[in-house]
Amino acid sequence: MLIDVQFSSATNDWPALRKAVLRAESEGYDATWVFDHFDGAMLGGDRPVLECVSLLGALAAITTTINLGTLVANVANRHPAVLAAAAQSVQRISNGRLRLGLGAGTAPGSKWAVEHESRGIPLFADRDARHRAVVAQIVAVRTAGAVPVIVGVNTVALSELAGRHADGINVRLEHDRAAEFIAAARAATPDATSSAPRPFEISAYSTGDRATARQRAEDLGVDRLIYTQLGPID
Repeated sequence: MLIDVQFSSATNDWPALRKAVLRAESEGYDATWVFDHFDGAMLGGDRPVLECVSLLGALAAITTTINLGTLVANVANRHPAVLAAAAQSVQRISNGRLRLGLGAGTAPGSKWAVEHESRGIPLFADRDARHRAVVAQIVAVRTAGAVPVIVGVNTVALSELAGRHADGINVRLEHDRAAEFIAAARAATPDATSSAPRPFEISAYSTGDRATARQRAEDLGVDRLIYTQLGPID
């Protein structure tokens, strides 16, 4: 099982993030991941969040071996062609170290919609529209070039969509239906019954105790565990 880290720019500015990621690289973590939000308060922070692709570009320029990813880029935040071009830019700068995590976003009027509504950013009105947007973004990314794409999931329907179209999923490790989402994604991969199925990665993030998280990840058969630190970097 691969072990990754995720730090928050809602509670840490660039100097601390830079130092932490370089330390993570030297300690052998496989990847580091960044958030895609506007308001730090959405993540319990006290400052605006650094724009995710800009931050990845900066991290790509200062690192050499650690992989880089978005967890997750909201498909409502950018035109598909813009995010596809941005992803390809990071992929080129990093010499192929990007893993693009995508999220379907939220419904208008939900607590997670506040930062979009205050900025006049339209949100997809229903679940099917959000899911179609995820597929459209995957198509745009793959048209632009080769970048592994995972989908952050919290429903069976989105897990199945990811199984059909993406290269992996990400779940919240502590979600009480995590095993169900993982099973649904695996079953939906086009060659799930093949003797040589295509690679499909199961990743999970956790903000809890690391030893407990690692045991649960092993129990669920997770391929990649991401330790997410929301607060200030130690």
